[in-house]
Amino acid sequence: MEATATAEKALRKLRTDGLVRGIHGIGTEVLDRPSPMSSGSQRQDRGRRSGSSWGAGERSDSHQASVVSAPADVAQALDIKPGSDVIRRSRVHRDRHGIVAHSTSWIPAQYGKAIPQLAKSERLTGGTSLQLIAQITGSPITHRIDTVAARLLTPEDAELLELDAAKPSREPVVVMMAKFVNSAGDVVEYGVDLGSPGRTWQTESEVVQ
Repeated sequence: MEATATAEKALRKLRTDGLVRGIHGIGTEVLDRPSPMSSGSQRQDRGRRSGSSWGAGERSDSHQASVVSAPADVAQALDIKPGSDVIRRSRVHRDRHGIVAHSTSWIPAQYGKAIPQLAKSERLTGGTSLQLIAQITGSPITHRIDTVAARLLTPEDAELLELDAAKPSREPVVVMMAKFVNSAGDVVEYGVDLGSPGRTWQTESEVVQ
């Protein structure tokens, strides 16, 4: 009896954590957990390794683009004057569990003159924004600067992640920022990825013996 009670207690805990669910007349099904959040830097790395930047079961939608005045933090990241014109591109990355992350790319407006589709609210064709800029300028991306932070969900975050702001999450959100620099030393893009609550940041690196 004690073993049965212990097993039932363990199953209740697993159901509460969302790891299993009971199916009437069948039994208990083990559920897979949402994949970790996916950042622009990780998508770039995946693209180099495998030719595809997508995570497992991942897709994107809600592509929006416009030319706006650069906020102070964006201007600083891109090394331009505050208020300068920049292209703001945003999209939502999802997997079958829901939103993985909301991504925003900030690109100096000068590149939009040579690549008009950067400022159009549609999925890019012919490559990523970084690839298209490298092709037109002849200067490949040589390095990037990654920054990771965590914060409590704000009403603005909730709107971007399509969450009910009236039901605030107690879980922090991961914010990943990346500056992409080309061989000429120019910052050609500043990316900000806002992870959905409950998503974790995971990286995999090779260890050289």
